Amino acid sequence: MSNTSPEASNVLFREKIWPSFGSWMWPLLIAITAGIAVAPINIAAGYATGIIVLLALAVIMLLRVPVIEVTDKTLTVGRATIERRYIGQVVGYRGEEAFKQRGQKLHGMAFMLLRGYLDAVVRMEVTDERDATPYWLASTRRPEELTAALGGIMYEFTDEGRQATAEADEEHPQEP
Repeated sequence: MSNTSPEASNVLFREKIWPSFGSWMWPLLIAITAGIAVAPINIAAGYATGIIVLLALAVIMLLRVPVIEVTDKTLTVGRATIERRYIGQVVGYRGEEAFKQRGQKLHGMAFMLLRGYLDAVVRMEVTDERDATPYWLASTRRPEELTAALGGIMYEFTDEGRQATAEADEEHPQEP
């Protein structure tokens, strides 16, 4: 007899967006600052304050790790969930085009789950006419797998992506 729920067996994609190594620099710096602020009063209290602040911030960071999950019926990105039937075109981006999606091409009403330490993003169009959100944009370490789970495609395989690649090749021809 299996202990897994029926919904768990329908998971097509699941990713936890863990903090990067560099992200841990900030709790460490804040803890050191807190310890130094208390140290003139009492050295032991300064050390204790630094350790307590570091542990508290580490727990907060680990408890707030967002999850992207695709099942047969739903898509969950962080704390938001939408039914799959309301997801239209799905396109994954890397590199320069991902940078543009997070900046120049970003719609102000889009739902975003972005992490600065991740290069790739996936754009998921929302087709529900009752929802004013045009699309969801999520950072991911595995855009190819996420787009495949949602029946999408990576940008470089779209017509626009092929055209952009051809234009870039014309501007910067490679020497033999």
